[in-house]
Amino acid sequence: MARGFEMSAQFSIGERVHVRRAYPPGHVRTPHFIRGKTGVVANIAGEFANPEELAYGRDGLPKLALYHVNFRQTDLWPGYTGQPSDTTVVAIYENWLDADEGSEP
Repeated sequence: MARGFEMSAQFSIGERVHVRRAYPPGHVRTPHFIRGKTGVVANIAGEFANPEELAYGRDGLPKLALYHVNFRQTDLWPGYTGQPSDTTVVAIYENWLDADEGSEP
């Protein structure tokens, strides 16, 4: 993020978040394979116009915080045979995230 850039991100780096398990129709910008999964905020990329609203020709406001969320591969893919420490980072907009109250990811 640029120095002096102020935004209203709801989550902090290192915070555990849960991706909503939703399947709305339309121009959804969140991959199916992470819905319902828990990860950890690795970075806050900034605030951007809501791409789901922009897809319908709307103004995309209010802007949403965009997070890079780290997921363990073993949590995403049943039967994953790689290293237990392998991870995937996915860019996810704030409207898809909730605070996670569960166990350690």
